[in-house]
Amino acid sequence: MAEYRSAAITQETTLWLMQIGASPDLVRAGLRIANDELVHAELSHRVFLSAGGVGMPLIDRETLKLTRTRPTLEHDLVIWIVRVFCLGETVAVKLFANLRKNTTVPIARRALDRILKDEVRHRDFGWAALEWLFATAEGDALRTIVKAELPGWLASLEKSYGDEVDDGIPEVTAAERAWGVAPWREYAAILHRMYSSEYRRRFGRVGVEIDAPRRVVRQ
Repeated sequence: MAEYRSAAITQETTLWLMQIGASPDLVRAGLRIANDELVHAELSHRVFLSAGGVGMPLIDRETLKLTRTRPTLEHDLVIWIVRVFCLGETVAVKLFANLRKNTTVPIARRALDRILKDEVRHRDFGWAALEWLFATAEGDALRTIVKAELPGWLASLEKSYGDEVDDGIPEVTAAERAWGVAPWREYAAILHRMYSSEYRRRFGRVGVEIDAPRRVVRQ
């Protein structure tokens, strides 16, 4: 379940923030986000059952944790802050807004109303945390890491949401849209607008310039 993964990752991110002595405001914001994700899990499961789903979703335990790859905790932390929050949650705001606008089934609409409201705060947490990290004594080193790794992270987003997604994904019916489902090409279009409308502007504010990844458009 995606929401459980988000809750677990946020919980561990918040622990790392505490371990490096981050601002209490950031720590409290992270704890609140972890709780939000549990609420989202409950709401999503209710929608799933209402739509005819049966049973509980499978949880891949290996995805419910962060991995350390750098010798310094701050270096690992900035990687996950950018990947999960600055990139992931920022585009999630637009993706959920797109899902919500065509959702008419009441239980699904209520769930998306709450999720979209929370996602805005989750996005803002990421950028506030990045700005705080860049202002620390490790700031220059952290900015260097982000500049070096950002092209790869953007390319990863492109693989998840962009034009290179498998063409075999079925079309979305009007009935499915009413439950909050959208066709994958809308995800790709939203992501591509993000490069200029959000990512370039927001990263520019913290001294990081970006280029959109190469796109391979399928016909």
